[in-house]
Amino acid sequence: MLVPPPLSLYVHIPWCVQKCPYCDFNSHALKTDIPELDYIDALIDDLETDLKAYQLEDGHRSLHSIFIGGGTPSLISPEEIGRLLQAIEARIPFSPDIEITMEANPGTVEAGRFTAYREVGVNRISIGIQSFQDEKLKRLGRIHGRNEAIRAAQLAEEAGLNSFNVDLMHGLPDQSIEDALSDLKQAIALNPPHLSWYQLTIEPNTLFYSKPPTLPDDDDLWDIFEQGHQLLTEAGYVQYEISGYSKPGKQCQHNLNYWRFGDYLGIGCGSHGKISFADGTITRTVKVKHPRGYLNPEKPYLVQETQVDSDERPFEFFMNRFRLLESCPKQDFVERTGLPLSTIQAPIEWALSQNYLEDSGDEWQITEHGKLFLNDLLAAFVEEE
Repeated sequence: MLVPPPLSLYVHIPWCVQKCPYCDFNSHALKTDIPELDYIDALIDDLETDLKAYQLEDGHRSLHSIFIGGGTPSLISPEEIGRLLQAIEARIPFSPDIEITMEANPGTVEAGRFTAYREVGVNRISIGIQSFQDEKLKRLGRIHGRNEAIRAAQLAEEAGLNSFNVDLMHGLPDQSIEDALSDLKQAIALNPPHLSWYQLTIEPNTLFYSKPPTLPDDDDLWDIFEQGHQLLTEAGYVQYEISGYSKPGKQCQHNLNYWRFGDYLGIGCGSHGKISFADGTITRTVKVKHPRGYLNPEKPYLVQETQVDSDERPFEFFMNRFRLLESCPKQDFVERTGLPLSTIQAPIEWALSQNYLEDSGDEWQITEHGKLFLNDLLAAFVEEE
């Protein structure tokens, strides 16, 4: 029987000062002032529509986490972020230990601003630093410099938040091993409770895709990861997912809920949602992408609603779950897909025979060998037609 898992909320703010050449997110460069009053009103109305549509108005499910992403959410004033959070809490209960994260860019943060966001309810900030080297930041289209990046992390620590994250990339254009490790050492010196350290990838529909820069070769990328992972481990960080490192107890709860096949509502331009129901239904949603359409009162917010069929659920479950390095309780598969273990007996036995997984009785654990052949492992759970 499917047991509805923890529920999170993703809020998308679509505007940026300018579009970065590597970014394939739904973000739009500012051409005029942000219509923040109208947009916050629309977000609240979008949430109300979802709560009614998916019968979540009665308070039987509470919010486990909120993530305000973008775009650049720190372009929205603390007052309006506070109004949004008050409106959300008035419509759906917050769990006592709710994590409320907001993304921020160093170039849009003024002194004291993090404190203002904390005072209206944000208890975790994720800072998009990407690099501490001015030349690399310029290549990435970032509007901040090294000093602003360092100051932003210091402000986040001084603001008295529960936690903060530093986003850092490696494998940048013409980046040497020494440059990449220098960035990482600077990030570690700032002592963030959480560090997202990930490799730059060139995505379709980006400027870098149409005009590819020269990136480090595979040998250098492996050396960067291997040496960087050792630096992080020695500094007390624990890798708990592919690109996520944290001090003990400071994992991002919102991301954990994604990877554990949890539920989440998505409000705002282009946001995605996933909702499970006790009758065994799992529904995915997508909202209208462009701000102009999203703010048009004549149009619905929802542009796509699909059901996750039973034969798709094993792949979706493990595609998310195997991002995490923790073991996977077998009961989680049963409760979050609504399927019996017999459904996946054949691919599990094959994965065990290949030394991709270990079976401890109640849990599965992906092996080091399995991580190297993750695509092969996941392919085993795809239903053949």
